[in-house]
Amino acid sequence: MTTIDAQSTAAHAAPDTGSGADDAAAAGANPALVGVPTFVIGSVALGLYLVGFTGSSSTALVGMLPILFMCTGIGQLVATVWAVRVGAGAPAAIFGIFTGFWLSFAVLATSLGADWFGPTSTDTAVATGAQETFLLTWLIGIVVLTLASLRLPAAFTLLFVLIDAALLLVLLGTSSGSTGLLFVGGVVVFAFALVGVYLFVDALGQATGGKPLPMGKPIIGG
Repeated sequence: MTTIDAQSTAAHAAPDTGSGADDAAAAGANPALVGVPTFVIGSVALGLYLVGFTGSSSTALVGMLPILFMCTGIGQLVATVWAVRVGAGAPAAIFGIFTGFWLSFAVLATSLGADWFGPTSTDTAVATGAQETFLLTWLIGIVVLTLASLRLPAAFTLLFVLIDAALLLVLLGTSSGSTGLLFVGGVVVFAFALVGVYLFVDALGQATGGKPLPMGKPIIGG
């Protein structure tokens, strides 16, 4: 979920050498062109669910799950494969991680709603425990990703920190049954979706011949 790859890193860091055609071709081979917008769309759906805009949980899931499976999950997977094909290791790792997140979240929500794992899975305590395990596991994973990616420009660090915050708030809200914390978590989801919009505008702008947008200095090595 990042516009950073070998090509776009050079676009942000290197001076203009006059090789406009080469730069445009490199920017057009950016897996973020698929990965970032599909991430944003899934994030918006999740944010609407958390703030209660889409009504009851069952109604919201009916609208959200097709987006998570067919748009965001597949979009992250396509971006991962694309990044691997162009030799962009860091984006492949990031998109691969978020492929796992979105698809596993969609499977979790579907399994709890459809009772895939037996009658006990619909029990409130079991369902809450399953969600807590999911959220805590992914919170740890994304915190590790955040720390490991501190050499990326600051915009990406901001994105990952907001995702960490959203996961923590939703975990606390789920554990305590607090709709207030879930609502705040939804607001934070919208915040990192906006960062994603900025990254997509940068990626698409470069792919269509524009200049890179400011991304901020890396926390490490900046």
